[in-house]
Amino acid sequence: MTGLTSERFSLPLAEPLGTSQGAITDRSGYVVRYDHRGHTGVGEATPLPGWTETLSACEDGLAAAAAAEPDGGHTGALLALAADEVPAARHGFATALLDADARADGVPLYRWFNEERDCRSVPVNATVGDAGPTETARAVGEAVDGGFDCCKLKVGARTLSADLDRLRAVRDRVGDGVTLRADANGAWDRETAAEAIEAFGEYGVAYVEQPLPAEDLAGHADLRGGPVGIALDESLIEHRVDTVIDADAADVLILKPMVVGGPGNAHTLALRARERGIEPVVTTTIDGVVARLAALHVAAAIPGIAPCGLATGGRLAGDLATDPTTLADGTLSVPQTDGLGVDPGEVSADA
Repeated sequence: MTGLTSERFSLPLAEPLGTSQGAITDRSGYVVRYDHRGHTGVGEATPLPGWTETLSACEDGLAAAAAAEPDGGHTGALLALAADEVPAARHGFATALLDADARADGVPLYRWFNEERDCRSVPVNATVGDAGPTETARAVGEAVDGGFDCCKLKVGARTLSADLDRLRAVRDRVGDGVTLRADANGAWDRETAAEAIEAFGEYGVAYVEQPLPAEDLAGHADLRGGPVGIALDESLIEHRVDTVIDADAADVLILKPMVVGGPGNAHTLALRARERGIEPVVTTTIDGVVARLAALHVAAAIPGIAPCGLATGGRLAGDLATDPTTLADGTLSVPQTDGLGVDPGEVSADA
């Protein structure tokens, strides 16, 4: 038994990823392994600037967990990894621990969360970036032709009038049978957001993600009750999920396991949201296959979950191992083998 180990990796992106911290060209992090109950589990800690701790803080967190593990076991390691300080590091270790637990119990991870579930696939959405009306309609049309029936459009980078032109072009291209979501990434003020919510209702937009800046829970609460739902994403960085729920600020919570400190935390928060009438949507942070599988199992454990942002493997030009899932007809297959569904021995930081 080797206890907790970690190995650094860097995966190139197929195309640069724009973030609030600037464009990034690769995803760097750590493959984490942990021996537990006679099995080796594998996890992934992949920090994302602006969402989690830095890469160096992640490394320090994993080192602290490894130092705490010999005497304190997995409990000591988890206590060394505060979810609000080093969520990516905690995600890496927690995933490895859960993978080993599910392997020891002989079940896929989603059934370790919910033993009554038999889930073979999870619905997923396509994401379309900012472009003009013709380009946006073409991109959504191609996604729909490829089997997706739910698409998320980036909005807020242009004027509201320009975004409405884009939505109009999309509906003209794909009709009313496709679910549309919009993601503003906190771009609007309250007046613009209220106008957008009203106008987007005419195009059957299911929800707008983060219409206002992350800190404005009261403003988001005021936007609810209109023709379009309100989803919060970046606000979960600024506020604890319980605070967001208590503020009645969201119809939907966008849960990223890497950001909330692991798949176990994400699953617990999803169930807590459901209890309050808020729908969870699980997404990745453009991660390697290990973290993508962890997020997929969280979604698979939740009955009746809406399309999730899990079809992101294509954004990487390389990966940590072969992806065992299949994307077809707008759904992602769920591995039925024990644990995450990937052999820890086949996961390589040098892949």
